[in-house]
Amino acid sequence: MSETEDFLTQEEEQEIVQAIAEAEKNTSGEIRVHLEEHSDKEPLVRAQEVFFALKMQETKARNGVLIYIGVHDKHLAIIGDEGINKVVENDFWDCTKDIIISNFKERQFKKGLVEGVLRAGEQLKKHFPYQSDDTNELSNEISKG
Repeated sequence: MSETEDFLTQEEEQEIVQAIAEAEKNTSGEIRVHLEEHSDKEPLVRAQEVFFALKMQETKARNGVLIYIGVHDKHLAIIGDEGINKVVENDFWDCTKDIIISNFKERQFKKGLVEGVLRAGEQLKKHFPYQSDDTNELSNEISKG
């Protein structure tokens, strides 16, 4: 098995998917988690490529958030689309990243991702509250590359 396959159990993946659904319940924003083994690129550069490959820039309000994990390389990047980046504090992604990293250092990978997803959801809720006509524009499943 690869490190990516061993990173989370199926049950842990489902708990993260549930956290994404919970976070998105109160917002029109969209959150995705992407895992991959290795990339020769800088984490933010690779995260941007994945963001576009997952078509996250196509949300109506441009309020998608991607949490990118390079498992073998121990890389983490969080990026938001232009809609969310215009309204959050400058250090927002760093604060969210710190929450995830502190859990990862304790090998609490699922807990770190759940807490990061829920923090992103809180911020999305503040700036992009749920509207009655909102639809889930992107899959909540963890993508892997």
